[in-house]
Amino acid sequence: MNQLPIFLNLRDRPVILLGDGEAADAKRRLIERSGGICVGEDNHDARLAIVALEDEDEAIAAVARLKARGLIVNAVDRPALCDFTTPAIIDRDPVLIAIGTGGASAGLAKALRQRLEGLLPATLGDLARRLDAARDAIRQRWPGGAERRRAIDAALAPGGTLDPLSDHAADAVAVWIAGGGAGVSAGRYEIAIASPDPDELTLRQVRLLGSADLVLHPSDMPLAILARARADAAMRIDDEEDGAPEGVVVRLIWAPTAGSS
Repeated sequence: MNQLPIFLNLRDRPVILLGDGEAADAKRRLIERSGGICVGEDNHDARLAIVALEDEDEAIAAVARLKARGLIVNAVDRPALCDFTTPAIIDRDPVLIAIGTGGASAGLAKALRQRLEGLLPATLGDLARRLDAARDAIRQRWPGGAERRRAIDAALAPGGTLDPLSDHAADAVAVWIAGGGAGVSAGRYEIAIASPDPDELTLRQVRLLGSADLVLHPSDMPLAILARARADAAMRIDDEEDGAPEGVVVRLIWAPTAGSS
């Protein structure tokens, strides 16, 4: 990743916004929608700033001044000057999905947002709220952290009891907790990877990579395949040694078919 995607709590916090016109108005709406307060450059409590000035020289000078004060700055339509960029947003409160291109193409991010909007049910936020309300019940049902994570992963997997791309009854979470379901069991799993294209992974392979605590892989394993593992999974080059931690350990074998290299 060339950027770290994060969600900032701006509720009642000042954000410096410089500029007038359509671009500045759009950023003002975004800041205020997220609970922030738009202020001028003379505010010394703000830690975040957005520069929406049309004049190139004025924008460069404003960015330099703000960065010299230690602020994190976004310069509209000038990705080279940006400390952060603002993504295209899908809002299913409290679920937020942010799509960014690192400033490469706002149009592409918008097109992806529009496509994904049609895939996500309007009830997705309700599912999130029910899972949050059932947090204690889920901990009681699956006391171990790893066990609990695997159970949740299985329920939210494609076709799972709580598949987030499907609509669910109001009692779906309670029914899932009562019925149980352990998900991927702790143990060692071996996956033969035949293509460098991650879209050719099977559902089982995707599920195992998404549940892995440790991924063992050969040094020439395509990075696109490794990127499908859990973001916080431990990874190391497979050295055939023992000592792997308990949990879900996935060993990848690079076995490309003819023409797939």
